[in-house]
Amino acid sequence: MSQTLGLVGLGLMGNAIARRLIQAGNKVVGYDISDARRQEFRELGGVAVLSLQEIARECNIILLSVLTISQVEDVLEGKGGLAQNLSPSKGPYIVLCTITAEPEALIRLAQRVKGQEIEFLDTPVSGTSQQLLDGDGLGLVAGDLEAIKKVQRILDIIYPRQCYTGAAGTATKTKLAINHILGLNRAALAEGLVFADRLGLDLEKFLEIARQSAAYSQIMDVKGRKMIERDFTPSGKISQHLKDFRIIRNQAEKLGQQLPFAQKLIEILEACERHGDGDLDNAISIEEIRRRRIQA
Repeated sequence: MSQTLGLVGLGLMGNAIARRLIQAGNKVVGYDISDARRQEFRELGGVAVLSLQEIARECNIILLSVLTISQVEDVLEGKGGLAQNLSPSKGPYIVLCTITAEPEALIRLAQRVKGQEIEFLDTPVSGTSQQLLDGDGLGLVAGDLEAIKKVQRILDIIYPRQCYTGAAGTATKTKLAINHILGLNRAALAEGLVFADRLGLDLEKFLEIARQSAAYSQIMDVKGRKMIERDFTPSGKISQHLKDFRIIRNQAEKLGQQLPFAQKLIEILEACERHGDGDLDNAISIEEIRRRRIQA
């Protein structure tokens, strides 16, 4: 059964979500501040609108694919936001938040909007926008079980693979811990490829062997070829990766935990941004590692 669904944020991840929903026969009403993104969304078959009011009027199931928790708060609670434009005839609203954010702020927001007839679900994905588009992203789902049941068909379309983690906030915490491991794996792959290259190895053959070795991680499949071919068309941007790791670092500081490897990765990502690579794929971190040479 097709539905009319709202989508706020039409960037890399929002575009992938839109494609999966539209391909499954749903009408998707989308909003983004970017004219170019709205036009691309129209070309996919979506209905682009110019305000959050139109989203609230058309849909009571709304997915959020913006970048930061402050943007989520603005969408829900800001002037002209969804909370100010709820339609009583639509019944209770369910919001699926797909971003990676500060867990405490997300939990507080979920509690605040619950009193405004909005059920807030914490539903980030582990994986790139391309993995999500291919049906290979792992959906992390948290929140009220009754609300989840109401949108299970939608979750199944977006995330053929998914895990329930508990109350709102636990999915985001899970995503942060996964991203911590994933980011370090990506950095290790980049450094290892540069090392293999300078040893004079054929990188295509080396990557094939590494995939069969004890060092294997899925990041070799997702980013290995991009690193070797220097294809940095974004499926996950440096700027987003850095944003996530700054959140990870802030969470660890609150817990009194040192993250020596994560701190080094943050330094590499910050160097990439200074080099102008922020909007490119996070595989381009290999270029920063190439730039780091011992000075004679």
